[in-house]
Amino acid sequence: MSAVKEYCTKKGVTLSAKAYFVDALGAMAQGLFASLLIGTILSTIGTQAGIEWLVTIGNFASAVKGPAMAIAIGYALKAPTLVLFSLAAVGYAADTSGGAGGPLAVFVIAVIACEIGKLVSKQTKVDIIVTPGVTIIAGGLLSLGIAPYIGAAAQAAGNGIMWATELRPFLMGIIVAVAVGIALTLPISSAAICAAIGLTGLAGGAALAGCCANMIGFAIVSFKANGVGGLLAQGIGTSMLQMGNIVKKPSIWLPAIITSAITGPLATCVFHLEMNGAAVSSGMGTCGLVGQIGVFTGWMNDIAAGTKAAITGMDWLGLILISFILPAVISGILGKAFKAGGVFTDEDLKLDL
Repeated sequence: MSAVKEYCTKKGVTLSAKAYFVDALGAMAQGLFASLLIGTILSTIGTQAGIEWLVTIGNFASAVKGPAMAIAIGYALKAPTLVLFSLAAVGYAADTSGGAGGPLAVFVIAVIACEIGKLVSKQTKVDIIVTPGVTIIAGGLLSLGIAPYIGAAAQAAGNGIMWATELRPFLMGIIVAVAVGIALTLPISSAAICAAIGLTGLAGGAALAGCCANMIGFAIVSFKANGVGGLLAQGIGTSMLQMGNIVKKPSIWLPAIITSAITGPLATCVFHLEMNGAAVSSGMGTCGLVGQIGVFTGWMNDIAAGTKAAITGMDWLGLILISFILPAVISGILGKAFKAGGVFTDEDLKLDL
């Protein structure tokens, strides 16, 4: 047994939860950004501006989301080059076979195929045939055998959450906003999670609210400690920057979490904010304004489909309030109250920028 473990370690197969659920999952989200997400944005801009070639390029980018995710996962897992390149075929197979739940299928199958490929890499004199052959066959068989079930399970989970949000918008608005907002700040990928289960609609709007509450919340509460640099780094970058401080002083997270519990049901019950763009956008918040672009893209998709007549003033008001104004005001008030009560100090929120 020790010999097997030693061989696996030598080949870089560590069976590490961090490697799979932090590094690989985060990389998968980047693969989605570099394909489906940017493709959707380019297509939307091209459609609105009447630039046909931009629409075509955007469609090209969106079409390779499976290979992009799988290659990104392999890169995060430090796959040898032949394994890494072979994962393009694995990603395509898993995404295609997984249907609507393709991103989760890609994650599971690409990780397994990558690790199998590592085990045979550079073990024979015909490595250029053996390594890609084994990697692609392993990934292909898994795609044929389990990807449809993984995809169906992911779709069922997403549909269940979305159904529950439609049925109980107030309660689920709180639960989804808080849960996804927390995931965004933790060293995991909220975007990848939302993409994996296809979280859109009203539940996607609640997820967006939770993410914005964390990003804008930390940016505002820590402004005195971190200045404009910290405001931008957290407000349009990521609230994950505060993770080290959260470990030292968990109470600094309270304003953001409480804010998300307030803005979540406001998004679902008052403004009926829906994310009908790419599901990955639901977990992005204000990062590069991708969440807001996703909502706008969804509006345009709905108009094109005939399910929405036009973008109203109330739509814009809800998006701006939920994304920026309410998180800033509510978290700012809560932050001052907690600081005044001695729960935490500005120094507890200091970033090394």
